[in-house]
Amino acid sequence: MAAKKDAEPTVKTAETVIETAPVVVATQGFDQTVAAIKDGMTGAVAGIEKTQTEMKANMEKAFKTAEEFVSFSQGNVDAVVKSGQIWAAGVQEFTKSFATLAQAQMDQTVSVWKAMSGVKSLKDAMELQTNLARSSVEAAMSESGKLTDASMKLAEQTFAPITARVTLAVEKFGRAA
Repeated sequence: MAAKKDAEPTVKTAETVIETAPVVVATQGFDQTVAAIKDGMTGAVAGIEKTQTEMKANMEKAFKTAEEFVSFSQGNVDAVVKSGQIWAAGVQEFTKSFATLAQAQMDQTVSVWKAMSGVKSLKDAMELQTNLARSSVEAAMSESGKLTDASMKLAEQTFAPITARVTLAVEKFGRAA
């Protein structure tokens, strides 16, 4: 009988193995599934983090570009304002020059007319009138040359700030393209 007792536990162990084998296999399958899900989640989290990092970098670039655009636009406005100020100052100088020229011409004309009131002959009157006409033409020719030069200089000065902005735009955006 002793031999029978020793055989019985062996049979129970085999039965136990047969009964528990599906549980062990299922447990291993479950553990593998959980590990695969964890790996998948780790990959998904890494992908989300990468996408988030890329989006953050792109947003920073977009904000930087927007700031540069605003700054560049402000520079353009400043250039137009400065150009307008230069033009206004130049026009004011032209107005003063025209007024001074007109006043000088008027003074000369009044002086000639006063002198004509005291002339004794037609020849003296014609001479005064001829001198007035000659000096008026000479002054007009002299002043028109000065005004032409001043106009050209004013045009250059007026467009200088805008030209500088165009040059900057070509340098900045030509390099970016």
